[in-house]
Amino acid sequence: MSAQKIYKVEYESQADIKVFIVDYESQADLNVFYVGYESQATKPGLWFEVEYESQANKKVYFVEYESQADLKIFIVKYESQAGWKNDSKKHLLDF
Repeated sequence: MSAQKIYKVEYESQADIKVFIVDYESQADLNVFYVGYESQATKPGLWFEVEYESQANKKVYFVEYESQADLKIFIVKYESQAGWKNDSKKHLLDF
């Protein structure tokens, strides 16, 4: 699997995926940990934020309301906690 390189877009219409950050892990489809280097983004949920849109695997837009989201994520404190909580959403991040 290639690295999970994401780019945050400014407008919803530019996005591949609409994402909402939930308050509790139990509400999430995916636990996400932001890594500092592209080479560390080796499994689902390890996201590396790229500087340019052309470098990204997926363009994401962070929505204001949970009901608007394609994918609900929870930001975890440790890399080992990253991964899928809801397998039915895996297709959203297929590269």
